[in-house]
Amino acid sequence: KAKMSQVKQVGLLAAGCQPWNKDVCAASGDRFAYCATLAIYIYQLDHRYNEFKLRAIMSEHKKTITAISWCPHNPDVFASASADSLVIIWNVTEQKVVAKLDNTKGIPASLSWCWNAGDAVAFVSHRGPLYIWTISGPDSGVTVHRDAHSFLSDICLFRWHPKKKGKVVFGHTDGSLSIFQPGSKNQKHVLRPESLEGTDEEDPVTALEWDPLSTDYLLVANLHNGIRLVDSESLSCITTFHFPSAAASVQCLAWVSSAPGMFITGDSQVGVLRVWNVSRTTPIDNFKLKKTGFHGLHVLSSPPKKKPCSPQHPTKNHHTSSTSEAVPPPTLTQNQAFSLPPGHAVCCFMDGGVGLYDMGAKKWDFLRDLGHVETIFDCKFKPDNPDLLATASFDGTIKVWDINTLTAVYTSPGNEGVIYSISWAPGDLNCIAGATSRNGGFIWDVPKGKMITRFSEHGKNGIFCIAWSHKDSKRIATCSGDGFCIIRTIDGKVLHKYKHPAAVFGCDWSQNNKDMIATGCEDKNVRVYYLATSSDQPLKVFSGHTAKVFHVRWSPLREGILCSGSDDGTVRIWDYTQDACINVLSGHTAPVRGLMWNPEIPYLLVSGSWDYTIRVWDTRDGTCLDTVYDHGADVYGLTCHPSRPFTMASCSRDSTVRLWSLSPLINPLQINILVDRCWDEIIGNTDRAVESGAPPLLCGKVSRDIKQEVEKLTGNPRGKKLRWFSECFSPPGGSKNLWDLVAVIKGQDDSLLPQNYCKGIMHMKHLIRFRMSKAQELTTVKMSKFGGGIGAPSKEERLKEAAEIHLRLGQIQRYCELMVELGEWDKALSVAPGVSMKYWRKLMQRRADQLIQEENDDVIPYCIAIGDVKKLVSFFISRGQLKEALLVAQ
Repeated sequence: KAKMSQVKQVGLLAAGCQPWNKDVCAASGDRFAYCATLAIYIYQLDHRYNEFKLRAIMSEHKKTITAISWCPHNPDVFASASADSLVIIWNVTEQKVVAKLDNTKGIPASLSWCWNAGDAVAFVSHRGPLYIWTISGPDSGVTVHRDAHSFLSDICLFRWHPKKKGKVVFGHTDGSLSIFQPGSKNQKHVLRPESLEGTDEEDPVTALEWDPLSTDYLLVANLHNGIRLVDSESLSCITTFHFPSAAASVQCLAWVSSAPGMFITGDSQVGVLRVWNVSRTTPIDNFKLKKTGFHGLHVLSSPPKKKPCSPQHPTKNHHTSSTSEAVPPPTLTQNQAFSLPPGHAVCCFMDGGVGLYDMGAKKWDFLRDLGHVETIFDCKFKPDNPDLLATASFDGTIKVWDINTLTAVYTSPGNEGVIYSISWAPGDLNCIAGATSRNGGFIWDVPKGKMITRFSEHGKNGIFCIAWSHKDSKRIATCSGDGFCIIRTIDGKVLHKYKHPAAVFGCDWSQNNKDMIATGCEDKNVRVYYLATSSDQPLKVFSGHTAKVFHVRWSPLREGILCSGSDDGTVRIWDYTQDACINVLSGHTAPVRGLMWNPEIPYLLVSGSWDYTIRVWDTRDGTCLDTVYDHGADVYGLTCHPSRPFTMASCSRDSTVRLWSLSPLINPLQINILVDRCWDEIIGNTDRAVESGAPPLLCGKVSRDIKQEVEKLTGNPRGKKLRWFSECFSPPGGSKNLWDLVAVIKGQDDSLLPQNYCKGIMHMKHLIRFRMSKAQELTTVKMSKFGGGIGAPSKEERLKEAAEIHLRLGQIQRYCELMVELGEWDKALSVAPGVSMKYWRKLMQRRADQLIQEENDDVIPYCIAIGDVKKLVSFFISRGQLKEALLVAQ
């Protein structure tokens, strides 16, 4: 029997950056990396398209990652540390571990490559001492730094000096610094902010960076006392920097290497990026990039190349420190003296967002907003929309993603503790029920963004599973560590309380009988309850697992068949009608969590496990058709949408959601459809499909619906049939777009195109038309009195965008008129001759009239250029400037 081809990964929702540890983002050359809780994401610049792409995911750590440091002399290697006292050296290009150090004697809170040694990494726990691990060579092993120990206050972070061999500084939670350098006296706990002297108040150091142009200067940020530039030799404070508002506090800072004396900071409450120069005590510029505060900042040393620029003139004196007073040329105001630094800042935010901001162009080159930063325990597709996927996480939020664009569309208010399980309301009710570790259950109204109901029958006990009945939308089941499976109505009236001898982890409503529910229990048994009776005893109890049962799932296609996953590493298939276990699927090497029947192929079952794999099973003979190793940690949730039965989503402790295509498993079927074989070779009944060795047949609702629709069509239905099956088999993103283009090419009437057609790839003949209507839509904002609400682009921004579109479409006059409306006369006049000289003169006249009304002397060149002397003469006479009038008239 030929090995069936593989399950393919077709999408990935990367995790966000974790907000708990300090050094969790790093950059080197054209790569940057950030740490989620258990994985490190490495992005690399793709020079062909000038954009950053995910290059690798490093998921070697099993506990929270605490710090990352890129090797200063080898751009392929970085070091990372985690809370299980482990340090790993990883090679990005080869995607493998180069060296490992476990048992670091204390959790490494901060780590850094030693700039002065070839292959050494230093790390320190909160209390110290500083350990130095020499990775290779004759002296390999771990040594303790001679002086850096016995601190009086915990360490927040430390920094080696990049030039001065062996010099290192520590920042402490009491606000002080400790500085060590070979051959000098050690300075412990010095340079606390003045306001703290003589008190025992804490004010942790949030950021520390050596001045790249000096051997002794150091930039320090304290959470409450702001930023100082200090001299590590004389132990004096050179400059204290001031914020526009007293409420601002700094979370992170970075020097801009391409602009001497420039640095940037990120605020901790709101996402404001501030640009500073050491010669001024207030910021040169402030950008509000996001509502949530910053967590980390890193400036890329080689920003993406836009185009070759002329080389900058070298400054005369190479030895000035970046802190020597910059003397601006006298003609400029103080602020204009500083052009914005060219450079890209990697920005990490408290909500997990990560982006790359182009400071010169003031725009995002890349922004990954709203990622989960913790284990994702569950994922479910919206019943009436296969493009929306909800995820629930350890971080206390539910997020709803558009899987075509892989972006978050909604996020729940958060702060719910751990969310273990979610269930969409049936149909188009737009609500999600969630189950938490300590705060009971809730119903979240997604579009309104608020919690509308809470369930507290389980008290403070964890609810491991919540299931909204899809046959009877008024009922919701929950099961909990308290041993109860409770069935209630959505307004909270308890209908049944089924007591189990131990904790209940999973429950699932039967898809064929609205009154049947199955549960999985810690006592190793699977139970089936029948709600139509008043008895609280199970109808059936299935035993056979040798460890606790977690999830249970009824087959959507075979009545009375259900499966269960257990900590014994097996999946068992039960037949309710025969009271028997009809198959045991063995292969996982750890507890089984995710479970999913395929909604079209009755024998296909998928399972996910703590052994980091996903397995696809043929339940007829128990063979494993494929094993997928891509997740970097435990796989918790598996789901697919009935109308796209061969696209599956999985979620994991590695904080990612991945999308998979299962279509390769049913290649024979796809070929039968393509060559237009008879229906019998495509669609069948369940009994035929589950016969041993039978070729795959579609038995679900979607395929039956397609068949019915095709049979209604007159003429040649083949195109429609292919389209419907292609949309059912293809992964998200693209299939509908492709068929819209096919329809356009075959001459379909444009009025039949769907609304979102213009968001995808368009046919050439529509491009100009759609861009025109986009420009018109942007200009109609002039009419609306109230604008577009908070966060919507301003009227000016929208008109500018519209003007740019008109210009690209060659509609110069519309561009000029919009520029005039925006008050940008010079731009309008400079391209007006492209319409005609007549139009240019008319615009010049309008400008002249406006300036005369404002009594502005700038009117003179306008009138002279178009030869309108009369206007100018009367302008001068009205101001009593008769000599001027005479001169012009002559």
